[in-house]
Amino acid sequence: MNIVVIGATGMAGSAIVADAASRGHHVTAVSRGGQGTDTVHDHDHVTAVALDVAATDATDHLTRILADADADIDAVVLAVRPAPGSEHLMASMTAAVLDAAGRAGIRVVVVGGSAPLRSPDDPDRLVIDDTRYIPEAWRPIAGASLDQFRVCLEHPRARWTYLSPPAVFAPGEDTGGYRRGTTTLLTDEHGQSRVTPADLALAVVDEIEEPGDDPHITVVGR
Repeated sequence: MNIVVIGATGMAGSAIVADAASRGHHVTAVSRGGQGTDTVHDHDHVTAVALDVAATDATDHLTRILADADADIDAVVLAVRPAPGSEHLMASMTAAVLDAAGRAGIRVVVVGGSAPLRSPDDPDRLVIDDTRYIPEAWRPIAGASLDQFRVCLEHPRARWTYLSPPAVFAPGEDTGGYRRGTTTLLTDEHGQSRVTPADLALAVVDEIEEPGDDPHITVVGR
């Protein structure tokens, strides 16, 4: 398969590039500087491309990237996380990617945030409003992910899947697997809601290889 990963040098993006390449997929690794990662250097079928998704002409540039690829693109993964203070850019960056992918008829997997999920013991409450999972310090990026999810819901053309990580997405001991859910936050047997980049990447590439019917999914470490 041919996969474009936007945000390829970030914590999520680099893990997704590595997992996809390890399965033999051809990956176009897009980042603002276009710099290579260890994965780019280690795999012949990973190509680094520069693109600032926050630029005003990002849709046009991405449209050209999708058209100029060596083979038809099967999926685009959006895995960007704005720096603190730039959270407001999340919605416009997502819209730019959905616009370009929609023009090309390419499916998008958006690696977003947990804010749009339902609280596990209160289905009427969003996770963004549950301080057990999103403390006050995390609300700016959580709010941005909620705006991002709404952009997906309102887009008129694009085919997308929104993947919400659990409450904590951070390096740690990989489990080599994950549990998959839909619109409600998942926790493990200890009540923790977390996943590592490598375990999340497994879920993203699995979703690309065998797309499900649910537009909004979530995972937690096994």
